[in-house]
Amino acid sequence: MEKLRFMLIGCGRISKNHIAAAAANQDSMTLAVVCDPVRERAEAKAAMLREQAGYDALVYTDYKQALAEQQIDVCAIATESGFHAGIALDCIAHGKHVLVEKPMALSTKDAQAMIHAAEEKGVTLGVCHQNRFNAPIQQLHKALDDGRFGKLVNGTARILWNRTMPYYTQAPWRGTWAQDGGTLMNQCIHNIDLLQWSLGGEPDTIMAMTGNYLRDIEAEDFGAILIRFKNGAIGIVEGTACVYPKNLEETLSIFGETGCAVIGGLAVNRVQTWQFEKPAPQDEVVAKLAGTDPKDVYGSGHNLLYANYIHAVNTHTQPLVSGYEGIKALKIILAAYKSQKTGQAVKFDGLEFASTDMCTADVKVK
Repeated sequence: MEKLRFMLIGCGRISKNHIAAAAANQDSMTLAVVCDPVRERAEAKAAMLREQAGYDALVYTDYKQALAEQQIDVCAIATESGFHAGIALDCIAHGKHVLVEKPMALSTKDAQAMIHAAEEKGVTLGVCHQNRFNAPIQQLHKALDDGRFGKLVNGTARILWNRTMPYYTQAPWRGTWAQDGGTLMNQCIHNIDLLQWSLGGEPDTIMAMTGNYLRDIEAEDFGAILIRFKNGAIGIVEGTACVYPKNLEETLSIFGETGCAVIGGLAVNRVQTWQFEKPAPQDEVVAKLAGTDPKDVYGSGHNLLYANYIHAVNTHTQPLVSGYEGIKALKIILAAYKSQKTGQAVKFDGLEFASTDMCTADVKVK
């Protein structure tokens, strides 16, 4: 089977993980093009690819020109969040498969449009929620699939991080309603994805309170969400960019009738609690994972996410984090924003909302 030819669109903070994933999966893909409006950033990532993978990528500053001039199979989108949907829809219209960074969009309308367009064109849409591929999370999901928790009661996602004002001023799009959203959308969406995936993936009702306490940005720097799932389980989210003086933890806890598990550490990659009524062979595997932790908050899940996505493209199947999956965490956060705005509980099904809907006089973020 021929290698898939990828184009990376956007060479900012997260793009190094895409470069590493391209190098790790070069038996099945070639990163043929790196693209960024700032040529120096694209050239830097091309040099990084050369160092890690041993080959050169073409450098472009306009992805539309690259689409017109180069043979591309897959577009990996790692731009500012507010551009994800527009670029994805352009690439899909050209018949390209798309792998997009989180969040896949900033509105339910755009996310649904991406899913529908991919269906119409027969291309594969994937979303980068790479923490699903963390080894402890994979073991957690196996325990859920095997019924080891019994009846699920609740789960918690805690993202206790620090983002100082220089983080926001370095890239002025961060923290804005038009291009980003707040800490729930930017920092917390990965763990919210893990929470909903673990508790059944079918939210029913969302309530939230958010606030802006310490950072001079439009959106929230702290948020708390309650989620009731259709199976009765309750999810709790605590997300902040205000922890002093640095990142403290990112933790996922799942509690059931006959089991409980806590996966924490820097980026939900360290087993802290693993207790079940009945032992199972996987417990020995989990014991060997107990002390692991990634080098940074991004972890190393992009490598496996890419491998899973490439397999899906080649086999005409859905990747683990398809567009259908990627929209779920996005909708929970948009429902949380709507709940903050209206002061009421919000139904997940039928939700129509955008981050920019917060840009009105009756917003209650402050």
